[in-house]
Amino acid sequence: MAKNALLEIKRSMEPHVGQKIVLRANGGRRKTVERSGVLEETYPSVFIVKLDQEQSAFKRVSYSYADILTESVEVTVCNDDGQVRITCIQH
Repeated sequence: MAKNALLEIKRSMEPHVGQKIVLRANGGRRKTVERSGVLEETYPSVFIVKLDQEQSAFKRVSYSYADILTESVEVTVCNDDGQVRITCIQH
């Protein structure tokens, strides 16, 4: 069941490769980290986000689909106007 849910999350993210996204992730100790960037690539177990350079010292971050499934990461995909199109791609 969980494997099917992970595959479904991956499939729902694939059409958005190359689009701007906003990530809200659990930063530990009751902190929430918000980052924005471009969904660069999807792989069988993880997805890669190229971060906006002015916001972060890192160039890229990766998260697993299990992070979305367990709700430790929320993904928001934005359209060209900067408005939210899809919030929290979920299982």
